[in-house]
Amino acid sequence: MTERSLADWLSYLEQLHPSAIDMGLERCRVVLQRLGLGKIAPRVITVTGTNGKGSTCAFIASLLQTQELQVGVYSSPHLLRYNERVQIAGVEASDAMLCEAFSVVEAARAEISLTYFEMGTLAAFWLFQQAGLDALVLEVGLGGRLDAVNLLDADIAVVTSIGIDHSDWLGDSRESVAFEKAGIFRAGKPALCGDLDPPKPLLDQVELLAAPFFLRGRDYDLHVDVQGWSWSGRDQQGEVLRLTQLPLLDLPMENAALALQAYALMQLPWQPEAVREALLQTRVTGRLDRRMLNWRGKSLTLLLDVGHNPHAAEYLTKRLANGVSPDKRLAVFGLLADKDLSGVVAPLLSEVGGWAVAPLPTSRTREVAELYAHLRECGASVAAYASVQAALEAQCEQAVDGDEILLFGSFYCVAEALDWLARQANGGVQDGFAG
Repeated sequence: MTERSLADWLSYLEQLHPSAIDMGLERCRVVLQRLGLGKIAPRVITVTGTNGKGSTCAFIASLLQTQELQVGVYSSPHLLRYNERVQIAGVEASDAMLCEAFSVVEAARAEISLTYFEMGTLAAFWLFQQAGLDALVLEVGLGGRLDAVNLLDADIAVVTSIGIDHSDWLGDSRESVAFEKAGIFRAGKPALCGDLDPPKPLLDQVELLAAPFFLRGRDYDLHVDVQGWSWSGRDQQGEVLRLTQLPLLDLPMENAALALQAYALMQLPWQPEAVREALLQTRVTGRLDRRMLNWRGKSLTLLLDVGHNPHAAEYLTKRLANGVSPDKRLAVFGLLADKDLSGVVAPLLSEVGGWAVAPLPTSRTREVAELYAHLRECGASVAAYASVQAALEAQCEQAVDGDEILLFGSFYCVAEALDWLARQANGGVQDGFAG
């Protein structure tokens, strides 16, 4: 029998289960036991939240790597390659590694049906165990309590923020979302929350589990000004730690502060200079991701952001308003059908001078006519295009030297832009980009 390629495996996994999402841990737990996956690494840090999971995971991994620890990172979704989801010691898992892992999980599951995400999560866990790592940083896919990532007990559980998203699965209130996210907490293990006003169900779970609780604004905090930012928090023994004169970051400082508090609890060396360097070096593709673009003699800025819910849009607006404003900012925008169109658009109307809307390359896309009509109703200048890449090229044509193009609304949207940039760099079109 011919061995499956990674593309073959991913196509197979998409058809394996009757539904893309099937919340619950029972099926996965049986397969986990069959695989013999127990305590995969000495430190397991699990991160959930409505927004900020990816950058928080990246900051934590960077901080751990300053101590030369071998770290595994599991995240989702990916932008261009599935391999992005599984990183071992800073390197993406190869096609061959992933194919072997899928084969092992396929044999172990036997008669048990698993979703695409569940198969991928178990495959990542198997690879992490084979690698003999010092620490795992795991990003929850959806919710927390019933997400496959929650099969592993967290030594430190982190909730970045609590907003309303995926309401079909998590409920339509902050209270119901908080209950699901607090499901990653474990009895007697540190629980961290970056939300300034966590709903009662999260606090109730902390109390029920007698989990040491570290809350932003009470147990740790940050202060940001135009020169930089500072941080204060507590270690495992309750001693106060401080960092001052930290340089401003492209990624959210709030998530860096949360990662610092998580690191402070790990009883690892506290080296301020190494910590500063780790934060500065942290990058996450597609999250406040600024690129310089040369288009037909014009120097443009392209800002990519995967933000796709009101909470993310409000944060993006705040960063744009507090940053250096270009002469003109144009937007390229696409959104999935199940997202809050009004809630995503409203905060950004004052920051964008002209919009280009396009459908996303998925059956889940919101129709471009709906995007166009909504923006027109809001009084915005808007044009519709057949694809994200066509919309991006049109905005590049309209822009003048020094303008900024903001591309946001979905992972699909950013992935299209990254593919477009890669083709330019490879000579696919006459212009190029840098950085």
